[in-house]
Amino acid sequence: MTFMQSLQAAWQRNDSLVCVGLDPEPAKFPAHLRGDTDAIFTFCRAIVDATADVVCAFKPQIAHFAAHRAEDALERLIAHIHAAHPCVPVILDAKRGDIGSTAQHYAQEAFVRYGADAVTVNPYLGRDSVQPFLDHADKGVILLCRTSNPGSRDLQELVVSDASGGSRKLYQHVAELVANEWNGHRNCALVVGATWPEELADVRSRVGDVPLLVPGVGAQGGDVEAVVKNGRTADGTGLMISSSRAILYASNGEDFADAACIAAQVLRDEINRHRRAT
Repeated sequence: MTFMQSLQAAWQRNDSLVCVGLDPEPAKFPAHLRGDTDAIFTFCRAIVDATADVVCAFKPQIAHFAAHRAEDALERLIAHIHAAHPCVPVILDAKRGDIGSTAQHYAQEAFVRYGADAVTVNPYLGRDSVQPFLDHADKGVILLCRTSNPGSRDLQELVVSDASGGSRKLYQHVAELVANEWNGHRNCALVVGATWPEELADVRSRVGDVPLLVPGVGAQGGDVEAVVKNGRTADGTGLMISSSRAILYASNGEDFADAACIAAQVLRDEINRHRRAT
């Protein structure tokens, strides 16, 4: 099953557009895990097992593992998800972007070493830097478009000329380029932050049914209703609405996994209320 097929199946089976970001921060772990030499894996596995029935994807953030020399834990975590919850796709949040020969190694890292079903990629080195990822037709390639951070304005809103002699913002150019030229295998998606609801609607209008990974709800303050209204496709899907801290650290006690499940369910139910009201 390809990433896109797996994602579409998860949307339907779990009735969920929630993507849980796995961003482990050991300083925030419950006290009973702090003496565990494998605490990152133990914590993340518990979150995964508790929430797998209410999400459409998991999104481990590679830097949160690498900073703690926990790449082995990341490999084992993705393998565990595939073994225990094979119907939930895994997005490696790596935001890779480099020249073509190096990009080939990054693609191998994401899809072979880690076994991810999709990876986030920075498109700003152009098509040749993305092509090694695109060539994995069964894998998802999720390209940065309009990111949720305030500083994204510095570059992504720059006005550029288009082929017809008109002009548009750089993020708009990226959205259309990916949807119309780079998506030959129908394996592309775009990152658009929940903190930019008007831009989210603009991107959706430009890319049709291309899936959107939407970070920024929860701790970053993105509005769920606005995300659903502006980003959903006609069938009420098309979104991977990502939440990390609000779910992972819903409790700092021994009930942390149960609390994470409740937080994910609350977010799923809120999203679904707006999906059905729209």
